[in-house]
Amino acid sequence: MYLILVILAVVVCVLLGAIVLIQNPKGGGLTSNFSSSSQLMGVQKTGDFLEKGTWILAISLMVLSLAINISGKTGSASKNDNTDVNTTAEKAAKLPTSTQPLTLPATGSNGSTGSTGKK
Repeated sequence: MYLILVILAVVVCVLLGAIVLIQNPKGGGLTSNFSSSSQLMGVQKTGDFLEKGTWILAISLMVLSLAINISGKTGSASKNDNTDVNTTAEKAAKLPTSTQPLTLPATGSNGSTGSTGKK
């Protein structure tokens, strides 16, 4: 599911980039290619189509981003994290435990027990 959403998001990004590049901020864009009087769509309708396409693709990209984020958290990666926690807990349970208090090692003959050095 995660891979399908990522591929779909890449396709939407490419389409969104293409639509934005087709548009011209000064009103030329795709409509400047239709200079004859027998147009299939009018100048205003072409601009409306490109603007609606931009909005639809931008909103779908946001929704896909949220869906990828949600599916990534509940996908296979989090299942592996849970098994790692379980195996760590099992290893900790198998470690030997000691009820004896810790003792400090015996000091050497050079007097390194923290004495002041007076004899």
